[in-house]
Amino acid sequence: MATFVLVPGGWKGGWAFEAVVPLLVDAGHRVHALTLTGLRPGDDNATVATANLDTHADDVLRHLDQHRITDATLVGHSYAGMVIAAAADRAEGRVARLVHLDAYVPRDGESCWSATSDRFREMFAAGAAATGYAVRPPAGGDPRRRPHPLASFLQAIRLTGAVAQVPRREFVYCSGWDGTPFRELRARLDGDPDWQVHDLPTGHDAMREAPEAVAALLLDE
Repeated sequence: MATFVLVPGGWKGGWAFEAVVPLLVDAGHRVHALTLTGLRPGDDNATVATANLDTHADDVLRHLDQHRITDATLVGHSYAGMVIAAAADRAEGRVARLVHLDAYVPRDGESCWSATSDRFREMFAAGAAATGYAVRPPAGGDPRRRPHPLASFLQAIRLTGAVAQVPRREFVYCSGWDGTPFRELRARLDGDPDWQVHDLPTGHDAMREAPEAVAALLLDE
């Protein structure tokens, strides 16, 4: 039995994985879908303004502590690739597997801002113009999305190298959407023997468009 900790990307909460969770549970696994600080319905403006990448990594580590999880499979979508990398680097061996689901795979000193494309940097800047600290969700999409803490997109990650000791590391590339910022990342990881690279012909929100395919990848032993 595996223990999956699912971490959503920008603007989303644990509900983003609602179609995948029952598939993993029905297969006999434990599943935790997190909502990060600043993205929770009750979070006030001060909480959103002060939440950064460290805050979000601490959310994951605190969850591991509270639930006594010692062999986690961390799954991060999009921005949350930053989060699961930071958490795994600090988890002291409690992470058995990382799955970056169409997500950033940062190197030390990178941020979501530095690792993404000009298109998304422009989106972040325009989205934060009203408050200076929260990036409004892009137009369209699920109405449950919330403004995302800008500081979490901007903060550079600090990695000790411990994340490279996670036994199994995987990247899922979703090829079915225009403007993906992950094309060069896929090429980099495809040439790295320490990584497994998977391709899905879906849009960015693969867990919503193709939950069975995402679950199949996660259940692949």
